[in-house]
Amino acid sequence: MDFIDEIRALGTRIENMRRPPKSEEATKTAFVMPFIALLGYDIFNPNEVIPEFTADIGHKKGEKVDYAIFIEDNPIIFIECKTYGSDLATEYVSQLLRYFSTESKVRFGILTNGVQYRFFSDLDEPNKMDEKPFFEFDLLSFNETQVEELRRFTKSSFNLEDIISAAGELKYTREVERIMAEQIANPSEDFIKFFAWQIYPGKLMQSVLDRFHGIIKHALQQFINDRVNDRLKSALEQTEKGKEEPAKIGEVPKKTKTGITTSEEEIQAYLIVKAILHSIVEPKRVIMRDLKNFCAILLDDTIQQPICKLYFNNLKNKSLGLVDHEKNVEQVPIDELDDIYKYSDRLRETITFYENPITDAETAPLRIENDVRS
Repeated sequence: MDFIDEIRALGTRIENMRRPPKSEEATKTAFVMPFIALLGYDIFNPNEVIPEFTADIGHKKGEKVDYAIFIEDNPIIFIECKTYGSDLATEYVSQLLRYFSTESKVRFGILTNGVQYRFFSDLDEPNKMDEKPFFEFDLLSFNETQVEELRRFTKSSFNLEDIISAAGELKYTREVERIMAEQIANPSEDFIKFFAWQIYPGKLMQSVLDRFHGIIKHALQQFINDRVNDRLKSALEQTEKGKEEPAKIGEVPKKTKTGITTSEEEIQAYLIVKAILHSIVEPKRVIMRDLKNFCAILLDDTIQQPICKLYFNNLKNKSLGLVDHEKNVEQVPIDELDDIYKYSDRLRETITFYENPITDAETAPLRIENDVRS
């Protein structure tokens, strides 16, 4: 399974959990440990991941950070966990900062509530964790760029120098974005002067600056609106080009000329199917096409090789269509998306049949034997 699909699957699991964890320990077990494992670290190997790692501070003994991840026999990453839903407030940052300073080899601190992950380093001063994170990742709201940044922390991709370099860029980029947002909302006098002196020929009296305050604020907002509209116009033009095609994940917009709309649940179900099949087929070969009455999940994007069908249009009575060797469809009820995992073997059998079809020559002895018995 692709890394991004694994991330999505964990996010889907969190969203669909009926009884979220109400304690820190439950949050660790349900969300944080799977996240660490997803990064490629063996959570059951004390040479890689040590829970309750001792981080005594001065005369204060018994201090422990929730997890320490070891790379080349050194504790490089500290992870401090809080209960699911907790606000990752400043007091928790201070706690992680204290732990961080106890180990000279530690370069990254992660503060999490099981959904949000805030990444810190010592970019400003060696062995002293910065007060502000250089990167944040939310399992319920992320984009591909953020996934690629997260990938740097996987065991297979980990390179300390590369991450530190990227962390510095991310940190300062975040700060620039924050400043820009503040200036757009309420331009400072220096910001107004920067533009005004380039376009106003006279002396910049206070009355002139006051006048330019509204002009520049409006101009910035108009500039952003124009860029957004340009992007939307481009997206709509692409939609027009693909109207006659059924909705296909990753290739055309979710809504088509016929009014077909691919729901989030259908997308999540599609990702679950890809996750189930990842061990026997490349994820890129599993494609979903949304049709009027159902979503078809196909192998190699051909209707001759249906894997299963999603009947989700009836919100109260959803069902999964399982395909047998003769391409007959059996509908089974789905109360929640996790129910799809119950049919993992059936889905894998369908793929196996397409990849290794039984020929007439192979089935002939069986037919003869059956004829003799009858």
